[in-house]
Amino acid sequence: MDLIAQLSRELHLRAPQVEAAVGLIDAGNTIPFIARYRKEATGSLDDGALRDLYERLRYLRTLSARAQEVREKIEEQGKLTGELSAAISAAATLAELDDIYRPYRPKRKTRASVARERGLEPLADFLQAQRPGCRDPKQEALRYVDPGRDLPDAGAALAGAMDILAEQVSDDAAVRGRLRRLLQTRGKLRSVGDKEKESVYALYYDFCEPIQKLPSHRVLAIDRGEREGFLKVSLELEEEPALDVLYRALIKGRSPCEEYCRAAAQDGYRRLLFPSLEREARALLTGQAAAEAIKVFSKNLRQLLLGPPLKGKVVLGLDPAYRTGCKIAVVDATGKVLDTAVVYPTPPQNKKEEAANILKGLIARHGVQVISIGNGTATGEAEQFISGLIASLPERALSYAVVSEAGASVYSASKLAAEEFPQYDVSLRSAVSIARRLQDPLAELVKIDPKAIGVGQYQHDMPQRELAESLHGVVEDCVNSVGVDLNTASHSLLGYVAGIGGALAKNIVSYREENGGFHSRRQLLAVPKLGKKAFEQCAGFLRIPGGENVLDNTAVHPESYEAAKGLLTLCGCGEDDLRAGGLPDLAGRVERLGSEELCRRLGVGEPTLRDIVSELQKPGRDLRESLPPPLLRTGVMDMKDLSPGMVLTGTVRNVIDFGAFVDIGVHQDGLVHVSQLSERYVRHPLDVVSVGDVVKVRVLEVDQKRGRISLTMKQVEE
Repeated sequence: MDLIAQLSRELHLRAPQVEAAVGLIDAGNTIPFIARYRKEATGSLDDGALRDLYERLRYLRTLSARAQEVREKIEEQGKLTGELSAAISAAATLAELDDIYRPYRPKRKTRASVARERGLEPLADFLQAQRPGCRDPKQEALRYVDPGRDLPDAGAALAGAMDILAEQVSDDAAVRGRLRRLLQTRGKLRSVGDKEKESVYALYYDFCEPIQKLPSHRVLAIDRGEREGFLKVSLELEEEPALDVLYRALIKGRSPCEEYCRAAAQDGYRRLLFPSLEREARALLTGQAAAEAIKVFSKNLRQLLLGPPLKGKVVLGLDPAYRTGCKIAVVDATGKVLDTAVVYPTPPQNKKEEAANILKGLIARHGVQVISIGNGTATGEAEQFISGLIASLPERALSYAVVSEAGASVYSASKLAAEEFPQYDVSLRSAVSIARRLQDPLAELVKIDPKAIGVGQYQHDMPQRELAESLHGVVEDCVNSVGVDLNTASHSLLGYVAGIGGALAKNIVSYREENGGFHSRRQLLAVPKLGKKAFEQCAGFLRIPGGENVLDNTAVHPESYEAAKGLLTLCGCGEDDLRAGGLPDLAGRVERLGSEELCRRLGVGEPTLRDIVSELQKPGRDLRESLPPPLLRTGVMDMKDLSPGMVLTGTVRNVIDFGAFVDIGVHQDGLVHVSQLSERYVRHPLDVVSVGDVVKVRVLEVDQKRGRISLTMKQVEE
């Protein structure tokens, strides 16, 4: 198999791009490093394209290894023919390979294997030959009657021979392939349930839909309903066209043996083939739905991680609760914990006045500018309380934001949180996390298992290995695209930097604690077990603000420092200009000098030159700074205050296959159905909105009894 040609064809990439990317991956380079610093080689393939290429490369190599294994196993049996070998080489999927190998795979005891042990294979061959004018099969079967082999009469012998034919036709790779395609194009999924039982799956109690039209979220919902015992699920396929496929493969024409072959085909389909293909098709449906859900989860997670940070603010984090009280943590602009408390403004205590006095003291003492409220239990009451508190402090410019607290409890009970805050109990650690995730979502959320961050659908039903790999890749791409402050980052954050990992991250933090902050990227080479390869991969993604070399606070890789300095010289600039805030007009100077000539003189490619120019224009920039800031509020409404037609501003909290949930400041998120996202047709909600977007919505309907709010983004006017 020519992997490069196949990858190039399938991914619509040029062969040299693919060849370079594969070579770099095989040489042990990380995806973020290749995407950022090897653009000339790969034709500027981004992280997403490189990860797609890597996944497909891994699959094709697995396929190639499996093909070789199948070829060798069939050859060991002395049954490998040139035609079979060619079919193995042409197999495009693991399923096709399994179909080819199926007749040669060692089987457990089956009705057909028992018949073979009884010596009935020649009788099966006789039936299969279907020679016109052959003797009566019953007469032929009498030759195999042997009570000692449990063959008391001709009927038993014929039944055994038909078992052999049924298994043979069900194992036929061509037959399985045709039926598989038929099931995919004409099959239907049916689910039924007990209408007397109330459940969230009532929609599927009498449900049937063509397989081709099933959206992924529906497949996952039905799967869960089946697992929980509310639904019975099956696939349906018209039997006549399916049996025609087997008849064409097994029946050769008019003969006394035809009826036996026809009966064997029917038995093979009903007893062996369809149940097998049904299991396979269900698994495929679930796999495809899971893959789609993982994509949605990954895109949502990316947007959440890359949410704009609220820098330079003193934040009060509030983790709402009822009986146990609301946990409070005040953190300074760098995330350092200044103070903690527990207040009880919510039921059953309702100590609002006492809580207000405590919070007023914290706000005045520490100069709190923003309050960050977790969106879990008792958020509505907490929001009402904070809104009233802000109204009672007209002299202060104080506002609040509701943030997702998904994963906060997981983090607070983790070993990492215990190491960070051994002096605080679990509940107060959650309040710290809620405050910090408003200040810098990325730095805080990397401490939490990505699966615990609820920005997807059915994440607990996903294949966990695939989900973990995909989400790890998302976090890795986000961390490396933003960059990491080498002197302040936690080992959790450092662990996602290309080429570092958990063990090296801890070594870096230990070195920093023992020797003080890093003054130069080159100092990394003094960190135990951090060698030249790891340095090459990670250096460009680590920042040292105020370091000895101003380039250490940019995404310019040390391998390009000479080129960067040469560019400054050719453009009549110096490092002092960079320290003064950057060179906003550098792109214009490069254009006047000619990028092609500069590339020749500096010995770099155009993509690298563009990246260097971008970094030198604004050293130490954070790509998230250009995003809209978090939505801050001063007041809150209750759900009963809503009425159809109201236009509100909200934050997108989650995007799923059928729409987006938007926080509009009434505790209960509203749903913008996919049909209400835009005037034009929307294939998927992610084409229009992302987690963290601040959007204008109009209220369509409010169902207070069921706690549901329907919103639209169509024709929204102030």
